Parts: sequence; C-alpha cells; structure tokens
Amino acid sequence: MTTPAWTPATTSVNGIRLHHRVAGDGPPVVLIHGWPQTGWCWRRVVDDLARDHTVIVPDLRGYGASDKARTGMDKRTMAADLSALVQQLGFDRAAVVGHDRGGRVAHRWALDRPDEVTRLAVLDIAPTRATWARFDADLGAKYWHWLFHLQPDLPERLAGADVDGYLRYFFEKWTTAREHVDEAAPVYVEAFSRPGALRCGFDDYRAKDVDAAHDDESYDAGQRIEAPLLALWGADGVMATLPILDLWREYHGNADQVTGRAIDGCGHFVPEEAAEELIGELRSFLSGA
Repeated sequence: MTTPAWTPATTSVNGIRLHHRVAGDGPPVVLIHGWPQTGWCWRRVVDDLARDHTVIVPDLRGYGASDKARTGMDKRTMAADLSALVQQLGFDRAAVVGHDRGGRVAHRWALDRPDEVTRLAVLDIAPTRATWARFDADLGAKYWHWLFHLQPDLPERLAGADVDGYLRYFFEKWTTAREHVDEAAPVYVEAFSRPGALRCGFDDYRAKDVDAAHDDESYDAGQRIEAPLLALWGADGVMATLPILDLWREYHGNADQVTGRAIDGCGHFVPEEAAEELIGELRSFLSGA
C-alpha cells in the first residue's frame, strides 16, 4: 500500500492525545473515519485533495493511535475534540467530510458549531435520529451490530476472541469493490487489537442514549444544518434502501443546499471502494461548483 504524503502528529485536546495526519496547504478539510477503521481509510483520497487544501485526518478519540478514553465517546465530545484540533492547527473554520460514525460526529459538529463548518459531506449514512425512527425488523436485521454493540461487556469478550474474524466479517459483507478494503484489513485488525480499542469502538455505539438526547434537543429546538451538504452512498449497500436525500433535507435548514447520489458498484466503504469518484465529487463540492 502506498502511504500518502502526510505528516503524522499527536496533539493534546480536551484531556486526551489525538493522533492525526496533515497534508497539503490551502483551505482546511477534515476527513473523519468510521467504525471499524481509522484515518488510514482516507489514504487513497488525501494526496489529490492536498494539492490545494490542508487535509486533516484524525483518528477519533478511542480509535487508532489516539488515546483510549474511558469517557466521552458521545458525538458532542468527539466533535469538540476535532474542533479543538482544528483550532490548534491554526484554523477557525473547515470543510468536514465524515464516513460512517465519522459522519455522525460531523453532523453534531455542524449543529453545535455551525460557524466552524463551511461545508459538510456525509458518506453512506442517514441522520442517526432518522435511522432509529425507521428501525424495523428489516433494517434491524441489516444493522444488527448496532444492537449487539450496545450490550455491556459481551461484545468485547466475543469479538476479542477473534478480532480478525469479527472485523473481516464486516469488510466482506459490506463491500462490493473489495481490493483496497482487503489490503487495509490487517491495519484495522492491528488497531482494534490494541488494549482498550474494542471497548472504545463499542462505547461509540453505547453512547446512543446521550447522543439521542442531544439529537432530540437539537431537533426540537429547530436546529438544522446550515452548511451546504453533500450525501454520497454505495448503490449496493443498506443506505440505497432508504430515501437518503429526503432524510438529510429534513435535517437541513435549506433543502436546496442538499445534493448527492448513489455510487454504482460500491458498498459501504466509499473512500476505499470508490476513491476516484469520491475525489471528483469532493473537488466539485469543495469548490462550490
């Protein structure tokens, strides 16, 4: 695998050490990974965007080489981590791109600090609140891991007995174009084999009640996303069964500013399965075209 021309670093924010990588120069764009991955998932995207952007690629609190925090796996805290990181790197505002759980952190960041998020792209997710509202038997069968990961202690015991087997199940089942996901699997298995890493990943899901309270509070108060929003998802994945654009428009202050599409021949892991198409979409979106 080719390593992007990025510079790794560790910065202290909100009482933890956050690992991140920085590449390029220009307007900042933050790329946020999901579960079960790390910032490594953006390796095929970074170099191109870094031609005219400062690209910031963190490992979220609890993930990768970042501290395995005992608390703070709710999306508000994780978004505050990234806000503090961007500030320490010398920027007041940034475009934000989030995949999977990283998209949920990005959504919360855009709600809590709308002045900081210039543009928001979300990859292969619907708003968390809207997803739970549609959690019937069919969606529950596809998203069974949400319920499993909520359980205390048991996921660590079962998945910890075979981290490789557990993670590769998702890399296989959620992927259409598998080459680049398969090649990176050992990196993710190593990351989640570190002490505390599985617990933190599951605690990301276990923050459901805190996250739901924040989401309900924001929605009931009339808070909506203000930044232009791009939603992209894999045509072969679960998200293709949901009205993604309609759902994001419900959570946006101006439905006309929500655009997006499904990517053919792609499953869940958009940054790795469809890097070239993603780069094209992000370049157009970030330029305001």
